[in-house]
Amino acid sequence: MARWIESWLPGSSAGGSAPAGHPGERFGLPATGHYSVAGFGRRVAGVCLDWFLSYLLVLLVAGVDALGTPEFSWWVLGTWFVITALSVSVLGTAPGHLALGMRVARTDMATHVGVPRALLRTAMIAVVLPPFLRDTDGRGWHDRASRTVVVRVLRG
Repeated sequence: MARWIESWLPGSSAGGSAPAGHPGERFGLPATGHYSVAGFGRRVAGVCLDWFLSYLLVLLVAGVDALGTPEFSWWVLGTWFVITALSVSVLGTAPGHLALGMRVARTDMATHVGVPRALLRTAMIAVVLPPFLRDTDGRGWHDRASRTVVVRVLRG
């Protein structure tokens, strides 16, 4: 059975996805080095760093006594959402991505990701499942829906 879901998912090729030579090839990205598609492990580590940063910020503001309250996890999620959506829309990278040498790029290679794409992408990551449903380019549903791809950025 063909991948029927690809026909309606934004950012996908309507006629199905033929396997590319390497992830990101159909977007004109190199196989390795600067602007190559970032690996799954690196991306998960970046989200974990962002989550840890949010956790620490909420602890600093709310204090250690807030740890046992039911609202604490919602505050962490909200803080993570704001940090991620804001930094991706303005800078093209979240703090965890930046620390690990990655950025979010649009598949049409426009300069900025923009607010609507960053909000959609971040909301879908918050649902957890979309990042694990990936295509041949290593993009999760959140990247496909927002027409973005996470790429490596080499420093220096």
